[in-house]
Amino acid sequence: MGRGSHGAGAMADGSGETESLQQQQGGESKMPLLTPYQLGPFKLAHRVVLAPLTRSRSYWCTPQPHAALYYSQRTTPGALLISEATGISEDCNGYPHTPGIWTREQVEAWKPIVKAVHDKGGIFFCQIWHVGRVSHTSYHNGAPPVSSTSRRIETGQVTLPTADGTADFSTPRALATDEIPTYVNYYRTAARNAIDAGFDGVEIHGAHGYLIDQFLKSEVNDRTDSYGGSLENRARFMEEVVEAVTKEIGSNRTGIRVSPFTSVSDSADSNPTELGVHIAKTLNKFNMLYLHVVEPRFQFSDTPMETEDSLWPIRRAFHGSFLGAGGYNLELANEAVRSGRVDLAVFGRLFISNPDLPKRFSVNAPLNKYNRATFYTQDPVVGYTDYPFLDEVDQKLSNM
Repeated sequence: MGRGSHGAGAMADGSGETESLQQQQGGESKMPLLTPYQLGPFKLAHRVVLAPLTRSRSYWCTPQPHAALYYSQRTTPGALLISEATGISEDCNGYPHTPGIWTREQVEAWKPIVKAVHDKGGIFFCQIWHVGRVSHTSYHNGAPPVSSTSRRIETGQVTLPTADGTADFSTPRALATDEIPTYVNYYRTAARNAIDAGFDGVEIHGAHGYLIDQFLKSEVNDRTDSYGGSLENRARFMEEVVEAVTKEIGSNRTGIRVSPFTSVSDSADSNPTELGVHIAKTLNKFNMLYLHVVEPRFQFSDTPMETEDSLWPIRRAFHGSFLGAGGYNLELANEAVRSGRVDLAVFGRLFISNPDLPKRFSVNAPLNKYNRATFYTQDPVVGYTDYPFLDEVDQKLSNM
């Protein structure tokens, strides 16, 4: 999971900013992160991507007007932004106040938010998700959440949809084989709705222990039907979702995020490199726009773990554009792009606290510190749209 409206005027209107970033970055060898990239039909001005970041400010699953400011603050001309994870069905939720895109009301609510990004020259993808067993019965009128398995998550707790605090995860219900096409269709319909809302494309959320990942991971999927057991069977649900979405909106509008190395929500795999390579080879047949993979070192910690695992085998197996995420700073992202391990680098926490992150990178400016305590609160301003821009910081310093 990802995740006072001053700042709207602090961003440039876009004219000349792309050029200035490229001039300031001082040549490809020094700052490959700020060089252009052709992502299918989309011409990107730089390779700094806004990660999908859950922010819990879409009240009762309906996107709110304050999101237009939040996303537009983080938009530069020719930038790629990926929306917060957005629900595909009424039974998809496991977090309070996350947005959906399964109703017409939600689609209409997204339209001005998407327009705000487009007005500043950004390219906007909607990440579509279903949390599966990462949930509680209180999100489903007392019914159990659905999953690939009937085994409950034992690690951590779920935040309840009301003010009642947290609770243990509920025991899920394993989807019957004949129910799975219904869930494939939820993803397809959500993708169509995203395009109707004006998004440029969708990113399918197949990472971090959510529904698709619950089918992919060997330590979760204990099925004995055609969706369990072998690697090919465990990847079948993902493959069917990708096929449905690409047929609905086009392969050049479809990406997917996976995290074979992460074990969040009890979602480990016995051979994550093999899983990642299989995912990449499976996706090649669909000629997707991109594959977005989380670095092995990232486990939802401020201190990345030590690991000998690498994205390279997955990178080499996939034929299309490759996005990487997970604990990047400027130095690590430049190294990843320069080496060819990734084409685009995806930033989360640093982008939360630095809405003008590409500009700060271009001049090697200090970064605002993020406040983790406000990541998932419901305040429409605090910790959301009130982080200062570099111009504002400079102005304060000059007035001292």
